[in-house]
Amino acid sequence: MTQNGVLRLAVVLAGLMGAAGVVLAAASAHQPDASRLASASSMLLFHASAVIGAALLTGHGIAQRHLGLTATCGFIVGAALFAGDLAMRQYAGHGLFTMAAPTGGTLLILSWLVLAIAAAWPRRAG
Repeated sequence: MTQNGVLRLAVVLAGLMGAAGVVLAAASAHQPDASRLASASSMLLFHASAVIGAALLTGHGIAQRHLGLTATCGFIVGAALFAGDLAMRQYAGHGLFTMAAPTGGTLLILSWLVLAIAAAWPRRAG
């Protein structure tokens, strides 16, 4: 898949993340004891925007390509793990797997750091 194809897919996934974030926000407002869903919603909504931003920065050459793509994908996977684990705990009574939410959160932190490095890293000529 080309870089543009990967970035386009990332933006599609960001749209789905945003939609899921709004759904979880609504569910958290209408269900008793649903604070996990509010946290899951926030992670999805914040990081949907981060995916779009990272994709744009990478596509425009502001962020170094490989690191920018890594950060973009890390935001998607990290938010999915974090939010998915919390939603599963709310609805199924168990998480995705042991340490899924902390793994997702750690991946999100690392992705932010990789994005910072991608923007600071000089592009190679040519």
